[in-house]
Amino acid sequence: MAEMVKKANVLGRVRGGGVNVRDYGLLGALVVIVMFFQFMTHGKLLYSGNVNNLIMQNAYVVILAVGMVMVIIAGHIDLSVGSLVAMIGAIVALAIKDWGMPWPLAIVIALLAGALVGIWQGFWVAYVGIPAFIVTLAGMLLFRGLAIIFLTGGTIGGLPEGFVAVGARWMPAWLGHFADGRDVLTILIGLIAIAGMVVAQMRARGKLKARGLPRTPLALFIFKNAAIGAIIFYFAYLLSGYRGTPYILIVLSVLVVAYTFVLNRTVFGRHIYAMGGNRFAAVMSGVKTKKVDFYIFVNIGVLAALAGIVSTARAAGAVSSAGTFYELDAIAAVFIGGAAVQGGVGRISGTVTGALIMGVLNQGLSIMGVDSAWQQVIKGLVLLLAVAFDVTNRRRAGDR
Repeated sequence: MAEMVKKANVLGRVRGGGVNVRDYGLLGALVVIVMFFQFMTHGKLLYSGNVNNLIMQNAYVVILAVGMVMVIIAGHIDLSVGSLVAMIGAIVALAIKDWGMPWPLAIVIALLAGALVGIWQGFWVAYVGIPAFIVTLAGMLLFRGLAIIFLTGGTIGGLPEGFVAVGARWMPAWLGHFADGRDVLTILIGLIAIAGMVVAQMRARGKLKARGLPRTPLALFIFKNAAIGAIIFYFAYLLSGYRGTPYILIVLSVLVVAYTFVLNRTVFGRHIYAMGGNRFAAVMSGVKTKKVDFYIFVNIGVLAALAGIVSTARAAGAVSSAGTFYELDAIAAVFIGGAAVQGGVGRISGTVTGALIMGVLNQGLSIMGVDSAWQQVIKGLVLLLAVAFDVTNRRRAGDR
């Protein structure tokens, strides 16, 4: 009973919006890493074009990590998403080029294919009882092989402009430009995002107060929102100086908001946390764990398909080697973002921050001309240190 109460308290701190020191630490780490690479690259990291590339090059990490964090919170892992990205890229390219489908219909077909893969893997995990590690390891081999078969070892290029725009184009400057050439629409989107963030934070704080739950001290609450608002505005300011708002940024924003709501405000989200925290207790409480497991894998199948669509659109073509190591990038982002290895703990906001940390590392090291092999070494060490830090903190807090 004491263990269950302890885990309930942890979930309350993680999901309830109260004081969460790790969130501040993650944001602080991201700021420090950005400042470090800004110095080491002589100010090049935050060029408008590089910030734009940071979004487009790492969109797949955010999309996959959003699905992966739900899988990991529930106590599972998915090793197949990188190979699934390649297979979906092959399917959407074939649908457009060989099957003569309009690109919007090809996207729908690709998403349905991702859902079918999720149904396939979810069935083996949830209803047959095979560990997710084994099922998705088999999927990693299976889908990569199918990608090679579909593309006959080659590539498919020459995809239509409308499709390419999904991953590699920008919203038109419908509202014109300021005198210095910056896009008005991008600045306006940034201001709307700040207003939405502040309203959401104030409502969450009000609910905590009404329920008598612990809250972040007011001064720290104001400082946090002011700091995040300033970061969002500066981010929009930088983007407005290049080509404006990438379409993919709108897609990512919708995903983050939607899945934050799902995890924090729905019964399905509460069941995911309950299963990861104590599966036996969740079963005894009436949670249909098999059903939840099944839909978790259907969900990540769809999100992996979306990542495959975005990656194929950005490359303007499909290649069987696409998605290599994508699963590792997503898993790293989730753990750097604060998810617990044993499950039951994690948040979308932390996962996105973890993905940004990975993205800034990639971007900064590339600008500095660091060899790709050393980039892998550095990212591996960052992941190890992040998990070690998390495990140490939990032991100190008595959450063993």
